Amino acid sequence: MNASEPTVFVVDDDHAVRRFLCGLITSIDVPVEAYASAQDFLDSYEPGRAGCLLLDIRMPEMSGLELQQELDRRAIDLPVIILTGHGNVQVAVNAMKAGAVDFIEKPFNNELLLDRVQRALSEGVKAREARLGQEAIKDRMARLTPRERQVLEQVIAGDTNKGVARQLGISEKTVELHRSRVMEKMQAGSLAALVKMISAVQAS
Repeated sequence: MNASEPTVFVVDDDHAVRRFLCGLITSIDVPVEAYASAQDFLDSYEPGRAGCLLLDIRMPEMSGLELQQELDRRAIDLPVIILTGHGNVQVAVNAMKAGAVDFIEKPFNNELLLDRVQRALSEGVKAREARLGQEAIKDRMARLTPRERQVLEQVIAGDTNKGVARQLGISEKTVELHRSRVMEKMQAGSLAALVKMISAVQAS
């Protein structure tokens, strides 16, 4: 199995439910792995793997909500779909407030569950790509010299080269040189692209 391929991680203490969900998800050619407990999942999960988590809310030792909290503590960013039995809707709502993307009541409609899983996988891929993009931008920013960083901050604040030169006590020609290096190091094709990059990082 390709570890980089988005995978559905099923965590449920009921063997019959795990087996059924694995068969259902495999039917749409999506990789799936099943775990009998939250701790089993945590022990096996390799950080950075893409996918989504199909999680039973009521489990012994570590509940679904407690697993969510542990994922947050470990900075594991996987979309979570909560599976909840009748009467546990408020618990599922609490789980969504804690970051779950959806919850499905048992017994569930197969097509509905597959639709939600595919949606969560898609959202997870987009979020992962955005996160990797932001990390790349931060890496580029880290390669800027202190002076280039100052010029960057002034430029994205809307200052002209003349204004930057006056603020930093350097010549306009030197500002132009630093600005050119900033654009090159940040791999920005335009000022608008540069502003968009920095805004995305600051908003994260």
